[in-house]
Amino acid sequence: MREKQLPRYSRRRYLKASSKLLGFILLLGEVDIAWGAKILGVRIWPSEDYTRITLESDTALPITQQILTNPDRLVLDVQGMELNATLKDLVAKVKPNDPYVSQIRIGQFQPGMVRLVFDLKETIKPQLFTLDPVAEYQYRMVLDLYPATPPDPLMELVKSSARKEKALEKSNEEIDLIAQFATKKDKEAAKLPAAPVAQAIPETKEIPASAKYKRLITIAIDAGHGGEDPGAIGSMGSKEKNIVLSIAKRLRDKIETEAYMRPFLTRDGDYFVPLHVRVQKARRVEADLFVSIHADAFIESRAKGASVFVLSQMGASSSMARWMANKENASDLIGGINIKTQDKQVANLLLDMSTTAQIKDSLQIGNSILKQMGAFAPLHKGKVEQASFAVLKAPDIPSILVETAFISNPQEEARLNDDGYQDRIAEAILKGIKEYFSKNPPVARRLNS
Repeated sequence: MREKQLPRYSRRRYLKASSKLLGFILLLGEVDIAWGAKILGVRIWPSEDYTRITLESDTALPITQQILTNPDRLVLDVQGMELNATLKDLVAKVKPNDPYVSQIRIGQFQPGMVRLVFDLKETIKPQLFTLDPVAEYQYRMVLDLYPATPPDPLMELVKSSARKEKALEKSNEEIDLIAQFATKKDKEAAKLPAAPVAQAIPETKEIPASAKYKRLITIAIDAGHGGEDPGAIGSMGSKEKNIVLSIAKRLRDKIETEAYMRPFLTRDGDYFVPLHVRVQKARRVEADLFVSIHADAFIESRAKGASVFVLSQMGASSSMARWMANKENASDLIGGINIKTQDKQVANLLLDMSTTAQIKDSLQIGNSILKQMGAFAPLHKGKVEQASFAVLKAPDIPSILVETAFISNPQEEARLNDDGYQDRIAEAILKGIKEYFSKNPPVARRLNS
């Protein structure tokens, strides 16, 4: 059967309508995105530890990767999409101080496939993984660029505190000489005839407070959340991750002024650190104390007051403590971790080896800090609470989690944004730490540590 021919004027009208429809489709592809996938956002989080690149979309994106050398480049091919303005924004998000990415080039490699080329500053080990929708996020494609030779936090800490270490060693040497001289004088005095009772007793020079510390005390300061994980958000839009980082840096600066202490930040910028990595970092620098800083949020805006938490092996001390632990432990899901690369043995070790001694010491430090904060700030409860916080599970480091105030309470949110309040919180934490270590000076390091 012969195909029925359209009249000439009908064919012209049909072609004209078709071309308009095709133009409209192409316009949609330019403005938004075609092939069914829609990019909702692009983000980049640089840090010394690693640089993270995130593409958020309404559907999961099929992606392939390849590494090229001379020069070092990483190539990603994203299937099922066309180049658009949102994706192009990623180019401008690269910062000059990014340790690993010098620039990103994006182009339409072929119809339905976008190619991203990352020009690298050094050899990297990429980790590419996807995250299912959680909290306010849709599907995320996450690319983590790790250095081939990761930085050693202990060596960096030793370098930064070398001058303070030498000063403490010199102080200890002077104290040892004074002690040796005093012992010699005592022996000589014992050989002499007894002095008259009325003889004046010579004054003794008071030993400096720092002399009892034979080594520097390392305080690991952990600013909660970061990067993809904003933490709690107040009614004024304040993000927990920013406030607690500011308090953590204030505490770091105060500890730097102490002759016998040195601080270590688990994160010093706006990037995400998985919970188990925070613990591993503290153990790597042989921390004497781990302090995690947060800002509470609760379903009721009237909840208020600062709190201190330590680990519990026997269940939470209250329903609020249990709720808080569950919320904080969900940080990994929101911040985004690559489940396939997690070391399950390490996770189990941290869970099983948490000791009674660690919890006992943590309670002592927690009580000291809570007392200091209670001198100027309202407390949610007058005692240290306990729950199964993942970030407190270092088996050999006293660990506490300080909730500085409720960011979900408008009055306390305003207080958290006040420089003076942040400084007083940092000072209270420091005073509590000093009170504890004045009664419990650290022991010498093991020779094989």
